[in-house]
Amino acid sequence: MNTKKLVTAAAASLMLTSCGIYNKYEAPHPTSEGEVRTLFGTEVPTETVGGTSIAQMSWREFFTDPQLQQLIEQVLTNNTDLNSARIAIEKSEASLKMAKMAYLPSLYFSPQGTLAKFDNNPWSKTYDLPLQLSVDVDVFGSITNKKRAAKAVLLQAQLGEEALRTNLISAVAQQYYMLQVLDRQLEILTMTDSLWNASLETQKSLWENGMAYSTAVNQMESSYLNVKTQIVDTRRNIRATENALCRLLAISPQHISRSRWGSAALHHPEAKGDSGQRMFDTQFFKTGVPSAMLERRPDIRMANAAMEEAFYNTQAARAAFFPGITLTGSAGWTNSAGGMVVNPGKLLLTAIGQLTQPIFARGRLKANLKVSQLTEKDLEKKYVQTVIDAGNQVNEAMADCQAAREKHQYYHRQVQVLHDAYTGTHELMDNGKASYLEVLTAQESLLSAQLSEAMNMYKGTQAVIALYIALGGGTK
Repeated sequence: MNTKKLVTAAAASLMLTSCGIYNKYEAPHPTSEGEVRTLFGTEVPTETVGGTSIAQMSWREFFTDPQLQQLIEQVLTNNTDLNSARIAIEKSEASLKMAKMAYLPSLYFSPQGTLAKFDNNPWSKTYDLPLQLSVDVDVFGSITNKKRAAKAVLLQAQLGEEALRTNLISAVAQQYYMLQVLDRQLEILTMTDSLWNASLETQKSLWENGMAYSTAVNQMESSYLNVKTQIVDTRRNIRATENALCRLLAISPQHISRSRWGSAALHHPEAKGDSGQRMFDTQFFKTGVPSAMLERRPDIRMANAAMEEAFYNTQAARAAFFPGITLTGSAGWTNSAGGMVVNPGKLLLTAIGQLTQPIFARGRLKANLKVSQLTEKDLEKKYVQTVIDAGNQVNEAMADCQAAREKHQYYHRQVQVLHDAYTGTHELMDNGKASYLEVLTAQESLLSAQLSEAMNMYKGTQAVIALYIALGGGTK
């Protein structure tokens, strides 16, 4: 009687202690606006005037340039890394399918024949034609936790492909707009080349008529040649950018068709003002805490899925301490029964139940559990860091947007002022009231301001793209 009570108590205790290994993973998330604000800092723009989050926009809605859309579609089809990510998803799907089928019994057909001879007796022939069936009973959740872990691995593969998609969309868009701004700079330099050539010819005529010094001609020619070298460098940068874009597209180096700078806005065609300002105007954003970003960014969701996988791996490591129950059976024809040859064969049925309780596994079970727990703890810290990094990216992108927008009006005004100064100084020099050095300074200042304005436009566009991606956009 005491033995029965002891066995019953032990079984009850075993079942109670194993209940936790069936728990489901609960994703961590901020529960209040205050917690989200703490993670992401100041409020950031997440919505347009219409109330739609820019992160909810598809990339086709966000990037309105038809030629850019065609390039993005091409990179999403051809890119080698993205195709590898899709293969990784198929591998994870196969692993998950295998984990799900672990609940099913295994069935084997294993025919066997034997010839035996003892001393001078005649040969004896025996055979077995059995079907063997084996089932692992998932009493303590080992199979369940492994299946859930495999599902988390598949989710990570899918989110990895999604993250790669957004990065490729961002990279293609930035390279495309870089080509546009390089075209704009080349246009400025070519126009400057024409104007400075005219100034140089004027200075040479003055020198030939004794109205200017040779040093003036030399200084003017030196500046003119510097523009020539900048034209060569800009054309080389265009070629390098096209080659980099072709590499993303997985095509041989070739010319990339593109529209003129400012011909297509990003996501706010209603923006007014000059074409440069329209590319990165943020005045149509509403501000708000990006709480939904936690559910939209692929890297945050992937970090969460990694924690989920670690959680179930830890559960499986705990389940390994409990008994394993296996049910096996076989049915088939045999002419060997109990060591006596029977011919013809008879049907033989067998059934076996087996329980295996680990007692000493040379520390393997404890080590696996410890490693799983430490991995889970490490991934929790990495998840928090991923969220913090995401908030930093959002704030940095927003700061870049605001800085580029503020600087644009200054650059634009600077170009206007310097253009007037250059025109006036040139007229004064033609009338002998200004020196060539004043004209030269005005020319160089104007060129520098024009190139800086164009580059600032690109930086603003780059910042808007970064903000779109940082808020979780580009996933659809």
